[in-house]
Amino acid sequence: MQDTIKRQVAEGLLSIRAVFLRPEEPFTWASGIKSPIYCDNRLILTAPGIRDTVEAAIAETVKREYPAAEVLMGTATAGIAHAAIAAHMLRLPMGYVRSGAKDHGRKNQIEGRLEPGQKVVVVEDLISTGGSVIDAVEALRAAGAEVLGVVSIFTYGMKKGLERLDAAKVRNVSLTDLDTVASVAAEQGYIQSGDVEKLMAFRADPSDESWIGGSAI
Repeated sequence: MQDTIKRQVAEGLLSIRAVFLRPEEPFTWASGIKSPIYCDNRLILTAPGIRDTVEAAIAETVKREYPAAEVLMGTATAGIAHAAIAAHMLRLPMGYVRSGAKDHGRKNQIEGRLEPGQKVVVVEDLISTGGSVIDAVEALRAAGAEVLGVVSIFTYGMKKGLERLDAAKVRNVSLTDLDTVASVAAEQGYIQSGDVEKLMAFRADPSDESWIGGSAI
């Protein structure tokens, strides 16, 4: 079932061009990392077909992996809409976590009602090095929540991200991942087989830029 969801979501992201694959002209992330892939999950919201698939998959993943969940919390800003839609489907309360506390009003970092001890699942759009979602989890824990884990739409599966999540004792379940997207993209002719090797080389060691160059979609 999970493998079917991974493929369906990967196909959907590729079909709406939410995944950009550009080995010859890499993207630069905020961290400075040069990447042959960029995943813009915000485009899901403007594509009703794949949006239905993704939100249903988030809801089903919460029910399957975190059946005790009492509240969904989205990460600001990209996880907010997905958390809201999935929470509506599950009939659960929903809120979101800012990257930092506001400097005005009630100076909240967590928006929405959250009671100490409530069991929370965090909804994130994608995970690379894991820093932002760990920050959200730590803010929720500091507020007294019991964070059961994370549901993310896409993960790169980077070693640094996996190690950081493990060290912070954060469990993540992703709807799809880089391996699945790369495999489906090659099968469907979005990229060449050599480009899959570049994607895997990037994931194995983002600091080694020897993969740069070659064809793209």
